[in-house]
Amino acid sequence: MDYVFSLLGPLAQGATVTLKLFVITLLLAVPLGLVLALARVSRSAPLAMAVNGYIWLMRGTPLMLQMLFIYFALPFVPVIGVRLPDFPAAVVAFALNYAAYFAEIFRSGIQSIDRGQYEGAKVLGMTYGQTMRRIVLPQMVRRILPPMSNETITLVKDTSLIYVLALNDLLRAARGIVQRDFTTTPFIAAAAFYLVMTLVLTWGFQRLEKRYAKHDE
Repeated sequence: MDYVFSLLGPLAQGATVTLKLFVITLLLAVPLGLVLALARVSRSAPLAMAVNGYIWLMRGTPLMLQMLFIYFALPFVPVIGVRLPDFPAAVVAFALNYAAYFAEIFRSGIQSIDRGQYEGAKVLGMTYGQTMRRIVLPQMVRRILPPMSNETITLVKDTSLIYVLALNDLLRAARGIVQRDFTTTPFIAAAAFYLVMTLVLTWGFQRLEKRYAKHDE
């Protein structure tokens, strides 16, 4: 038991890196995903096509490959030529990747709203922006909570991919102890950390769903 408690310090340090990446990614990817979704459903065909191409690219290639490209290949790209430190490179890759997934969730939520509500808002003299802000987006939030919950939980697990950049996240911290002590106990402890994170997220999203369900009654 004492050995298990001795693992908490190193694993907590790794979990801090994992949580930091998770929170920053959400703070960047959610608003960017909403902007992409609004552009995707806009009346501008070139803009919609450009966003569709971006989403296709980010969803069609592995996140790990995107992360490695940003970290190793970006310095050799003409005009850019900037080498990002390991953690910022991971943040950029995760934010750009998850923004594409969130954009598709937001788009499906927006397009699920009945067209009659747009027409009704137009009759009331609302602009397109007012219609989106006051009518469409509030309803969209209620409808996208389940897929957002799934994608957010996936993000927690995907944070383990940053080990390829030698960042000391939760999984890498556990792996280091395993190699030192020749025991799988750190992996079990790391799994417990991940399960607690996903449990908290699941509970939070369920509370939100129940809250919106009460408003609909």
